[in-house]
Amino acid sequence: MRGYGFAKYIAKETPKGGFDELLKLFLELLNYTAGDANEALAWMSELDKQYNLTTDQYGMGDFIDDLKNKGYLKNDEPGGGFNITAKTEKSIRQSALEEIFGKLKKSGQGNHKTNFSGLGEEKNADRRAYQFGDSLDQIDMTASIQNAQINNGIGNFMMTERDIEVEEKDFKTLTSTVLMIDISHSMILYGEDRITPAKKVAMALAELIRTKYPKDTLDIVVFGNDAWPITIKDLSYLQVGPYHTNTYAGLELATDILRRRKTHNKQIFMITDGKPTCLKEGLKYYKNSNGLDRKVVNKTLTMAAQCKKLKIPITTFMIAQDPYLQQFVCQFTEVNGGRAFYSSLKGLGEYIFEDYINNRRRTVR
Repeated sequence: MRGYGFAKYIAKETPKGGFDELLKLFLELLNYTAGDANEALAWMSELDKQYNLTTDQYGMGDFIDDLKNKGYLKNDEPGGGFNITAKTEKSIRQSALEEIFGKLKKSGQGNHKTNFSGLGEEKNADRRAYQFGDSLDQIDMTASIQNAQINNGIGNFMMTERDIEVEEKDFKTLTSTVLMIDISHSMILYGEDRITPAKKVAMALAELIRTKYPKDTLDIVVFGNDAWPITIKDLSYLQVGPYHTNTYAGLELATDILRRRKTHNKQIFMITDGKPTCLKEGLKYYKNSNGLDRKVVNKTLTMAAQCKKLKIPITTFMIAQDPYLQQFVCQFTEVNGGRAFYSSLKGLGEYIFEDYINNRRRTVR
């Protein structure tokens, strides 16, 4: 627990010992323990000794019993240990969504807006003559009746097809997104935890899409020495490994996934804290962590250019302040024609959210 400050998660003005207050802390701790319920409960016990989280009326044992009774924990480990349930995984995602996006304004009903007219829900100022196949709810009855009166007179009122006028609506389309997460060793190097904020953003983005943009697709790719896909369910348990940074492999897999998507709007979000340092050549790995290796960098830039040809913009979220690394990201972004944010860990969630909404308002035809 050394190096983490959890005082801000301790309820200070609300009554201590309540299940809801303790649950918030428990969910937060699960982010740091990669979903290890037993370790999170051990940390809570230590925090209870220091901050008196519980009361004489409601102790840690009561809290654990409530977690089991309410479906947050299950006893299926040898030796009586606990595992979290699907309900807990969903609660972690919802908690991340509220923490990162809770202070931002609502974005409507979550449907994809574009600058084009067509099938949708929100009306705009455009009007046009009726065409076969138009939906009945698009008909502007007031304008249509007025046209019928002008064209046919009031005395012998009748309405023909040429009198009918329809309201245009904002066309709504779909977006396919791949979120790439760097899990190389540098994400926890020098005592700075970068993977936990990255995980929170990924879980919040996943919950945002699942609840507000259910027709969109979100794929998640993690990359270290290699790259592989994970599910939303896996995010709670994600950990950094003893890996280098094979950005090329991550981009290659993300592009392959998006090629199979039938949507017109495709994009990649990449959360990383370092330069590419690794390539896979056959069964061997080429690694060089000293500076920017030309061989690794050039192949990565080639992949960025290929994404540009496929009209797949890449938004890079660089969670490090090293000017040397930012120089690479600048070059990478220029080759791809995408975006780059050199964000602190604190602002990472807001950047992700704002850019996701902006990208959704772009349509590629």
